[in-house]
Amino acid sequence: MAEVTTTTTIAFAAQSAYHIRTQLPPALSKPCIGIICGSGLGGLAETLHSSPQFEISYTKIPNFPHSTVVGHAGKFVFGLLGEKKTPVVMMVGRVHFFEGHSIEKVTFPTRVMKLLGISTIIVTNAAGGLNPAYSVGDMMIINDHINLPGLSGAHPLRGPNNDSWGPRFPALSDAYDLELRKVVHQSYKKLPGTTETRKLHEGVYVFVSGPSYETRAECRMLKMMGADCVGMSTVPEIIVARHCGLRVLAMSLVTNKSVLEEGPRGDAVLVEGKDVGELKGVMEMGKANHEEVLETGKEAAKDMQALIKQFVDDISG
Repeated sequence: MAEVTTTTTIAFAAQSAYHIRTQLPPALSKPCIGIICGSGLGGLAETLHSSPQFEISYTKIPNFPHSTVVGHAGKFVFGLLGEKKTPVVMMVGRVHFFEGHSIEKVTFPTRVMKLLGISTIIVTNAAGGLNPAYSVGDMMIINDHINLPGLSGAHPLRGPNNDSWGPRFPALSDAYDLELRKVVHQSYKKLPGTTETRKLHEGVYVFVSGPSYETRAECRMLKMMGADCVGMSTVPEIIVARHCGLRVLAMSLVTNKSVLEEGPRGDAVLVEGKDVGELKGVMEMGKANHEEVLETGKEAAKDMQALIKQFVDDISG
């Protein structure tokens, strides 16, 4: 894909959307909801009705960025979701800033989905839990965010603004739709057994660029800033979605608990006369890894999928 700049983004997105639209069956030509599936959550596409259904690899779409992360298949899947057979488009595998893509490329798929006709976007992710009250496997509805890369210049709206897409200075104080958040809480209560196995929270998500997981000191800093979960995605997509007028629901699946405790000090080890090997377990405890994230995603995926299906039914006319 050629480098996407602010002045060429719309033309590239229009080409991509046209390429996809010409291949869609009539029943799927007007998706009203876009769903971005986070790490380990791509199985949601398997809950679509078997027919009609259409999928296309990112590699087959002109101008489209390619996903390189394990657990992200890299394809659009169109189909009908839930009992009300709502037409949706699912992004099974997203692209990330840490993969080397520009922030414009990361948000490019959101623009394409807007051109395909969606009015609401559901964004999911796997995240580390900073809030001590959150357990692995819990879910969090995002009601606000902290955009660390964006505050330092890596912002998806940086550069000349195209007024046909949205305002130069969009407000984000209402980014996370209150009505949609209310509905998803109601949807959660309709799911048998889910409320007993995992909790549904609401909180603040902090976006960091990655790909390294956060240090102990960084986790404590992020928690002090008011964040409940931390991850490497979602916020750039949310900003572009709001800029172009989409309603937003975003959810995190807590796949690991961030380590907030300070590690043992080297001078303390000397004073206490302990062998470093004895403390290795302390240093390893709680250490995050991508395999753990994917495995936890698999275990909790069915509940997340059931919640999204119920939510889509509840908001569909």
